[in-house]
Amino acid sequence: RSSPSELLMAHVVAEPCIKCKYTDCVAVCPVDCFHEGVNFLVIDPDVCIDCGLCPPECPTTAIFAEEDLPEKWNDYIEINAKYSPDWPVIDAQKEPLPEADEVAKVASKKDMLDPNAFEGPFERADEADAVPDCRSGGCEFESRRPR
Repeated sequence: RSSPSELLMAHVVAEPCIKCKYTDCVAVCPVDCFHEGVNFLVIDPDVCIDCGLCPPECPTTAIFAEEDLPEKWNDYIEINAKYSPDWPVIDAQKEPLPEADEVAKVASKKDMLDPNAFEGPFERADEADAVPDCRSGGCEFESRRPR
């Protein structure tokens, strides 16, 4: 991994994502480059292929091509690179954080960023009412919805 001053990022998740975590971006990502913290998502610079699918999907306009990143959020280049190796990959859309719609309106929220990795439970948006099926030894989710 490059040092922060040498980082090359195709896309960067910036401050508007904090405490929202809408995952529309994850649903369109072809390479699973998003990683999940407690209240923020980051992009792994070593995995992102610069396809450009994620920025228009973000309801809070939190994802930017590096060259389009507002200067006030330049430190998010390093934040994405720092946390992506330690946070788990998120590869499916899920429900946003409960307070997302209200917090999305907050202008300055860097001090709200939780540096910890998301530790579950994982809940896909399409399986919100799924129940775990642990009969076979491992817990698989069995949806209550007809498919």
